[in-house]
Amino acid sequence: MSEFRTEKDSMGELKVPADALWGAQTQRAVDNFPISGQHMPAPFIRALGLIKAACAEANRELDLLDAERAAAIIEAAGKVAANEVDDQFPIDVYQTGSGTSSNMNANEVIAHLADPEGELGVHPNDHVNMGQSSNDVIPTAIQVSACLMAAEHLLPALHHLADVLGKRSQELADVAKTGRTHLMDAMPVTLGQELATWGCQVESADNRIRDALARMRYLPQGGTAVGTGINAHEEFGQRVAAALARSTGFEFDSADNKFEGIASQDAAVELSGQLKTLAVSLMKIANDLRWMNSGPLAGLGEIELEALQPGSSIMPGKVNPVIPEAVCMVAARVIGNDTTITVAGQSGNFQLNVMLPVIAASLLDSLTILGNAARLLADRAIASFKVREDKLEEALSRNPILVTALNPVIGYEKGAAAAKKAYAEGRPIIDVAAEMTDLSREELERLLDPVKLTRGGL
Repeated sequence: MSEFRTEKDSMGELKVPADALWGAQTQRAVDNFPISGQHMPAPFIRALGLIKAACAEANRELDLLDAERAAAIIEAAGKVAANEVDDQFPIDVYQTGSGTSSNMNANEVIAHLADPEGELGVHPNDHVNMGQSSNDVIPTAIQVSACLMAAEHLLPALHHLADVLGKRSQELADVAKTGRTHLMDAMPVTLGQELATWGCQVESADNRIRDALARMRYLPQGGTAVGTGINAHEEFGQRVAAALARSTGFEFDSADNKFEGIASQDAAVELSGQLKTLAVSLMKIANDLRWMNSGPLAGLGEIELEALQPGSSIMPGKVNPVIPEAVCMVAARVIGNDTTITVAGQSGNFQLNVMLPVIAASLLDSLTILGNAARLLADRAIASFKVREDKLEEALSRNPILVTALNPVIGYEKGAAAAKKAYAEGRPIIDVAAEMTDLSREELERLLDPVKLTRGGL
């Protein structure tokens, strides 16, 4: 049996692997783009399957596609949407900028699955791609895949992280520690306040992402080649969006102006920008954890992160903050992805953006790794770190900046003098203040109570 079969398209004949479900146009793209070895991500392929099924359903409702062919296409597209045939999508991310190759890859695979013996005469272009163009399918696939990844993967992970931060914040609400500004000793805060701050950052990121998704849900499907809707029924876009909403549970709708969704990728750029903001927040949180965990002897040593693996191939006993480090690398990658998407987003000339595949791959990469990193940060760092209260108390007792609380009583100048003396002599501020003021020890203990100072006020 031959290892290849002959397929043909409008440009002629060429050989395709005998067991491949794809056809000539996919094979041309495989041959033309041997660039990275990176294929379009699984969530994007899922979205293509969902879209093709929705399009067949819409065309059947509009009496443009007969019931038998429509049913076969819907069933075949369902297999693509279930990621059962991902190995049949071999085209490199770095391909034609419209993603035409990936659209035809889906059309050819679905046609072969729907009509393996050729009995129904299902054609990749005439039937699977009916009422469609790569120019509206691929932007729609970007939006559908990103919305579903956000709703099903990233946002639940952020909710989990915020929940874990909230629980630990309550648990540590009365554990005071030295605050730091400019990496220098400052007035005290509680660990609970620190974790609540991180939780607020995560919740704000969640809100920003949801706001961006509100614009990602308006789909350009039905605009076809340039946004005019040529070769598509006037109700096609709305019916496809409704079918996608039914099949996914996400509130997709048809864009009023389909030119925008084809000519630009502004909604994807906006979403990516919010993912970058989340990445910045996670990097701040991860780096705070690294500082607090530093030591354990020569650093701050305020907390002890869970020991997950040996930290050195040469230094026995060394344990490193591996989860925060991994989160920082994820954040760096997402920031890089955002730069890629920013450049790609402005690469639309007239009626079509021509960097769609790299936008899809970068956006889905960010959504995937941010969700994974958020869960790891919650479960393997935030939930499990131990507090070294002895270190916290030692640092607080020697913190001259506590003298700030005495400003309303003794004035800034006398307070500064007391702080400098405490620094110079390495003594607790309460002892120095007892010598330099007429305040009683009892009054000083009340005024300099670290936990009380975390409550603010006079």
